Amino acid sequence: QVHVVESGGGLVQAGDSLTLSCRASKLAYGPYAGGWFRQAPGKEREFVAALSWDSGYTVTADSVKGRFTIWRDKDANTVVLEMKKLQPEDTAKYYCAVDYRGVSVRFREESTYDHWGQGTQVTVSS
Repeated sequence: QVHVVESGGGLVQAGDSLTLSCRASKLAYGPYAGGWFRQAPGKEREFVAALSWDSGYTVTADSVKGRFTIWRDKDANTVVLEMKKLQPEDTAKYYCAVDYRGVSVRFREESTYDHWGQGTQVTVSS
């Protein structure tokens, strides 16, 4: 069975840091990519960051570039999102997405990912 589970969300103050973890199942073929998306109430889900599982190549949204860092621990089957200098605008439910098919390199697109976690809430107070 494939499991994708996020953890690490919480309530922090502006300027603080927070680290999210996504533990995903390791299959014979995949994962090929892991990504993070977020959605605030009343807004569309937006891309945050993603990486290629094998090479470690990363891509991040302009809104978080320089503040958020994505990396993976292959041995632990974990995708990590390190968030620094958090702002109230970062408040959202964060979802981990994992690609086990390897048919797309469009990491910014939701359709690339076939398994999603339940989400973890990040709230940043001013």
